[in-house]
Amino acid sequence: MAMAGAHEGTTGAAVLGLALMSEVAAIVSERLGRYGFPDGHPFGPDRLAAFVREFAAQGLNRRVQTLEPRMASDEELRSFHTPTYLQFVREASASGTGLLDAGDTPAFRGVYEAAATVVGATLNAMNAIMRGECRRAFVPIAGLHHAARGHAAGFCVFNDCGVAIEQLKRAGLKRIAYVDIDAHHGDGVFYAFEEDAAVVFADLHEDGRYLYPGTGAASETGRGPGEGMKLNVPLPPGADDAVFDEVWPGVLAHLNKFTPEFFILQCGADSIGGDPITHLRLTPKSHGRAARDLAALADELGHGRVLALGGGGYNRANIGQAWAAVVENLL
Repeated sequence: MAMAGAHEGTTGAAVLGLALMSEVAAIVSERLGRYGFPDGHPFGPDRLAAFVREFAAQGLNRRVQTLEPRMASDEELRSFHTPTYLQFVREASASGTGLLDAGDTPAFRGVYEAAATVVGATLNAMNAIMRGECRRAFVPIAGLHHAARGHAAGFCVFNDCGVAIEQLKRAGLKRIAYVDIDAHHGDGVFYAFEEDAAVVFADLHEDGRYLYPGTGAASETGRGPGEGMKLNVPLPPGADDAVFDEVWPGVLAHLNKFTPEFFILQCGADSIGGDPITHLRLTPKSHGRAARDLAALADELGHGRVLALGGGGYNRANIGQAWAAVVENLL
């Protein structure tokens, strides 16, 4: 009997351990790192490694399950992007020359495949959550929120956030929350779903009068069926954790009002102080709080679903610390 009891206890511990391991997943495959621009571009191919080093140093790699990326299919990409734009990127990817937008996003050989892999990674993480294989997930090289349906913008070729939202809608979800704390306004997501009553939108960003893309005024609250469902919170240059703490409860209240069935968090690290191309002064504490509070709200709503996407960030130390704080607080 004693041996049987010990065996049962061991089995119970193993089951508990499996459950804990299944709570959070992350995608850290080197294939994600292929999405990065050469020749000293701020969004370089070394960004993934900057996160992975901190991820391992904090032992987070032993506390989460890992998922693999894949290339998104043409059908999946077409759920958000136009066929004409996809063909344009294919041709630029084959030649490896030219620009994909007005100047920020250069083509390189294989950019189509690299960008489609970012989308596929986001979709794999999203689907793992929807299947109940984990409750939350993090994808570091993802959250490419500037790409529009028909063009690239701001280092973003394909908008994995937008594709994920479209796929969640096709899966039958009626309310999807998109929350963005990147320093830059998530214009590619906002304008794509400005009139969509299925998408609850909340974006904290540096005031567009001082930073690309120049959008996201507080007066932009949605149109038509989406009116009142979109919250833009422009922050002044130099805004710190105290400012974040002041405005964040309003974001949570906005989200809670619409009881979303899935949360996407774009947690760009370029809102951390010391980023070379932005002017906010948050610390990783704010990123951790955002992840923790959204996870708690998702649990309160009964589903627990949170997908966090890395977004921007061009100070490599900030990337590691902010995104590690996100994973830690999703656990």
